[in-house]
Amino acid sequence: MTAVRHRRYSSQMIVRARTVVTIDGAPIENGAVAVSGNRIVDVGRFAEIKTRNAGKTVDLGEKVLLPGLINAHCHLDYTCLRGKIPPQKSFTDWIQAINAEKANLLPKDYVASINDGFAEASRFGTITIANLTAFPELISQIQPPIRTRWFAELIDVRMPEGATELVDRAMESLGRARPELVLSEAEGGAPLGLAPHALFTASSNLFRWCENISRRDNILLTTHLAESREEMEMFRHASGPLYELIKSIGRPMDDCGSKTPLGLFLDLIGSGGSPNRPRAIEVNRPYLSWIVAHLNELTESDFPLLERSNSKFHVVHCPRSHNYFGHSSFAFDRLRSLGFNVCLGTDSLASNESLSLFAEMRAFQKEFPSVSAEEIFQMVTVNPARALRYGNAFGQIGPGFGADLIAVPCSTSTDIFEQILAFENPVDWVLAGNDQGQML
Repeated sequence: MTAVRHRRYSSQMIVRARTVVTIDGAPIENGAVAVSGNRIVDVGRFAEIKTRNAGKTVDLGEKVLLPGLINAHCHLDYTCLRGKIPPQKSFTDWIQAINAEKANLLPKDYVASINDGFAEASRFGTITIANLTAFPELISQIQPPIRTRWFAELIDVRMPEGATELVDRAMESLGRARPELVLSEAEGGAPLGLAPHALFTASSNLFRWCENISRRDNILLTTHLAESREEMEMFRHASGPLYELIKSIGRPMDDCGSKTPLGLFLDLIGSGGSPNRPRAIEVNRPYLSWIVAHLNELTESDFPLLERSNSKFHVVHCPRSHNYFGHSSFAFDRLRSLGFNVCLGTDSLASNESLSLFAEMRAFQKEFPSVSAEEIFQMVTVNPARALRYGNAFGQIGPGFGADLIAVPCSTSTDIFEQILAFENPVDWVLAGNDQGQML
């Protein structure tokens, strides 16, 4: 396998490529990017950049220079489960299968799994990643090689009375692991977050307390919503295998038998994602914004709820994991028309083959062939940058943006964005820094 050649920033440098894809404009042929420190200071045609800027020139030859990719949803805890769980008859069967696999894992196994996941994601050009971990206490043992938005994944289905304590312990673990990040509000607030797992495993108190902490500390929130047919069956009809499994655990089921998962979620959350129950937010208090993974199961009655929303949560689609489970068709066209910011993620290797966002883009293109390759590329760059509050810092190539760059081969024979999506190999040229400003 080709090794990733991570480049360090020099004080000033010029990176030249056959084509530079900036995202906010047309691709620049024979383009170049001037970098000073860890920031881009100039972008344009090579001759112009060379005239306006000093520094060593790095010539990438016949490559296209891209912003580093951003994975909006993954679970690196389960990198070690690649190929361990074949597709199951139902989503509920998969839950039971992954729980059986997890029963054999020790903390050291999770640490190794997360580190292996970071290495693989990096090989495929991912420079920023949103990682949900069920073990925030292990973060202190890990030094991510790429920029990471850590989310503590929280489940209180067996003990909902302990929701507040569960969140507080997670925040303590996050703070002990990365205290400098908890205190930082640069580039959109602290790069830490909370992830009440799903409506069927996280109590209403857990969701509300996560929102309280989000307002207080300006942190991100994410959850899994409307992922499977069985989740829809559970909440709308109070029946089905997921309903029976969760009921057997002892979860109160009084919220089942009426509303859809989306309807329940919008009723539950605060003003950041749901104008259906607006609540006054103190002046100068952070704006709540949810990142919702999946949203596969929507009924016609759900779309008026989405249309009436004054604010839109972000949506993450995981195409290959979606195919693995055989979920209902993802309503991309309708969500896009309603103004939702749609991103791509890999999910975990318990339901996927690799952590390649290039493969996710190809799977999305196969599912939605009418969507342009350029728009698909935005779903792994500018769109997730916005969702993760990096919109003014990463996901594009332009003056003032962070110098997170990757390069892949290109030619003039086909559309440049089609070439990007077709790329299948590890990325062998990367320029990036992590949250501490250390070089990769």
